[in-house]
Amino acid sequence: MQISDNPIINIRNLDHYFGKKLLRKQVLFDINLAIQPGEIVILTGPSGSGKTTLLSLIGGLRSAKHGSVKVLEHELVKIPDRKLLKIRRQLGYIFQGNNLVPFFTARQNVQMTLELKRISSGREIRRISENALESVGLKNRVNYYPDKLSEGQKQRVAIARALVTQPKVILADEPTASLDKNSGRAVVEILQKLAKTQGSSILLVTHDNRILDIADRIVHMEDGRLIQPKNLSHMY
Repeated sequence: MQISDNPIINIRNLDHYFGKKLLRKQVLFDINLAIQPGEIVILTGPSGSGKTTLLSLIGGLRSAKHGSVKVLEHELVKIPDRKLLKIRRQLGYIFQGNNLVPFFTARQNVQMTLELKRISSGREIRRISENALESVGLKNRVNYYPDKLSEGQKQRVAIARALVTQPKVILADEPTASLDKNSGRAVVEILQKLAKTQGSSILLVTHDNRILDIADRIVHMEDGRLIQPKNLSHMY
């Protein structure tokens, strides 16, 4: 892991609220977190502790208004929507539900990312997409529709889609939640290998204690605060 003076993700004194006036409720409290280039960080914590909210702020899916959230050296707090969209397109997202388009093949689901970013010609987009699927072990499934794929294979398609543009930041929210032990393990090992090859930084939210060993570092959240875990050794 490379230690940099300019972390890929750098959060300082972040607070976040839902609602307004009398209904306003604080959900994140003084969050400070720096993630280095090529680092895999796992974020643990109970449901409702604020993990997904933090991930959505880092990914620009929600607007941050208090504190500092820098991603790829861009400040996201109070950033104009047009600039936020541009930064969002530089990130890779993997979600629990995989969010595949059911009437697109595996290849079409992956290449959709490239088409949205207007990368290369049609033939080149197809080649890059097929290579991405091959890299996650789906060389023989490129023309399969989601309903013909297992849950583990669908999540591999989602990983290929997230990594196909070689983003420097990958945000994953419970990517193994719907998978059995073997499928979940295979998915995170693929993610780990490809991210390290590309030098990407990963922030992965999970409740799955079986995958904690892929992390360079584990951070824990409770009641909207990042805390030092009392003991994580029993999770391995």
